Amino acid sequence: MLGSSEFFNAQNFYWALAGFIFWCVGYFNFLKKPELSAPSNLIRKTKLKLFAKSMVFLAGVIAWGLIGYALMGPREPMGKVQSQKEMNDIYFVVDVSRSMFAEDFPPNRIEAAKQRIKEFVKLSPVDRIGIIMFSDEVYTLIPATTDLGLVEKSVDDIRIGPLGAGTNIGDALGLAIARSTSSIAENKAVILLTDGASNVGLLSPSQAAQKAKELGVRIYTIGIGGDPRAKLPMGRDAFGRKRYAKMPGGSMDFETLENIAKISQGKSFVAGNNEALQDVLKEIEKLERKKIDVSGRVIYKELYLRYLALGLLSLMVVEGLRRLVLREVSA
Repeated sequence: MLGSSEFFNAQNFYWALAGFIFWCVGYFNFLKKPELSAPSNLIRKTKLKLFAKSMVFLAGVIAWGLIGYALMGPREPMGKVQSQKEMNDIYFVVDVSRSMFAEDFPPNRIEAAKQRIKEFVKLSPVDRIGIIMFSDEVYTLIPATTDLGLVEKSVDDIRIGPLGAGTNIGDALGLAIARSTSSIAENKAVILLTDGASNVGLLSPSQAAQKAKELGVRIYTIGIGGDPRAKLPMGRDAFGRKRYAKMPGGSMDFETLENIAKISQGKSFVAGNNEALQDVLKEIEKLERKKIDVSGRVIYKELYLRYLALGLLSLMVVEGLRRLVLREVSA
């Protein structure tokens, strides 16, 4: 038992040692002046008395040894709890150009994307999730955080309009990658949702993808829609009816999206409707569910109480013998 034990705080043994020294001072009367007492002096001189006193002292040593051992906090390892923790840092990079108002997804592409992002967040209770919006300009709506309730609320703030009308995929991915590299998470990914082709920005999509590969950040690309006949609302006419226009710009650049995913060792998807978008995000959630073994805490069986009780009981017996048998301590 003693050989297999570990100690919580071995330094505490010195407190017991100090107590033992004070006890020895009292036991041997080092600080007392010798007194003349005929009956007592005659008894102490007998061999039986000396032997008894030696045995009682030895018992006192054992008692203080047990107390000292208990104060060191002996404990026996019962085993190591191994756990698996799923660790992910995920950035959503969401296109908020005007074409995301297209109504081939009810009620429109951007609202459908927002709803599916919220569903994804609920499926990822142990992840850190952040959101970046882009059009002409790029904006961090919320940095990656474990406060997923705040992330869900932030999704409602994804809006079309304030960042211009272009599609700046390269710079948006660059910002997400830069933010991911400062994270301590083991697993990092970016989910790009767009319905267009990159047409502005300093960083090209392929350059961003190459940087992601170098830094170990996977990019999943999702092409939303892709139907050139999708209706894009442009306000209402004099009778209150919705007016529609053709989709601005060219069609979705599927080749670039596939290239981004391939370079960064991610995966490319196309979601032609609401249900497909839901399925795509569920698949990405499964792909990103990377399990990492982490050392759990060691479970100990605490042993100090038994030794402390035994030591105190022994010391009480020793003091009882001194008073009742050796009659060294006056009442």
